Amino acid sequence: MPKWIKLIIAAGFICMAFGVNSPATAKADEIYTSWRNNLAVGGTDVVSFHGGGPVPGKARLNTHWRGAEWLFANASNLADFQANPEKYAPAYGGYCAWAVAKGKLAKGKPKHWTIKDGVLYLNFNKRIKLRWLEDTDGFIEQADENWPDILDD
Repeated sequence: MPKWIKLIIAAGFICMAFGVNSPATAKADEIYTSWRNNLAVGGTDVVSFHGGGPVPGKARLNTHWRGAEWLFANASNLADFQANPEKYAPAYGGYCAWAVAKGKLAKGKPKHWTIKDGVLYLNFNKRIKLRWLEDTDGFIEQADENWPDILDD
């Protein structure tokens, strides 16, 4: 058997052993979390965005929702989220809203956020947030069309 075929077979076994899916079968998680942990929005208290700005959550004040762990700065914010998670969770699972509008998935960062009509949107960086602000309504319309089917791509 040629050496290149042996390498391909070995690579396939390594991918299977470590649970790596091929791109054709991979499905992105509904809520963006880091590969290092299962924290939504990087552990930032999502209720705090609606009260003035992002505040780090505390590990002891947590809940699980839609496959991710959510942290909160205080018990009141935790209770508010548990009562109505859809109100506080970021649009598009915390992925970059502009990227979703463009048909792609990218990390949304709590440092680059906006609230429009009561909905929290995250962007990848400052430059992307500035683009997002140029036509927020248009990008929301595009992203709504792409979500959640984009998770299957």
